[in-house]
Amino acid sequence: MAEGIFAAEIVEECRRRGLLAGAYALRRPRGATFLRRLARDLAEQRKAPRVLVRRGVALLRAEPAVLRRQTGLGAEAARAREVLRQVAGLLAGHPHS
Repeated sequence: MAEGIFAAEIVEECRRRGLLAGAYALRRPRGATFLRRLARDLAEQRKAPRVLVRRGVALLRAEPAVLRRQTGLGAEAARAREVLRQVAGLLAGHPHS
């Protein structure tokens, strides 16, 4: 299992080696992601609030391109609920449930 923005980098190699059960890129509401990230960063006092807002807006704008890149590398864009359903099916021995 790999997780994170760079996980899609290994999708093709895992597929080639027969090690890939599934590859997913989470598709979330961008505004909600922005607010969750901002709330977390403000609570942790990572940087000045103005810097956090600017960074958050930049990430908000970049998110569609990140998702396109991940799907271009072989990950399937899906909502979290769908990913959980797929993984539960894999664990139960039912691929593509």
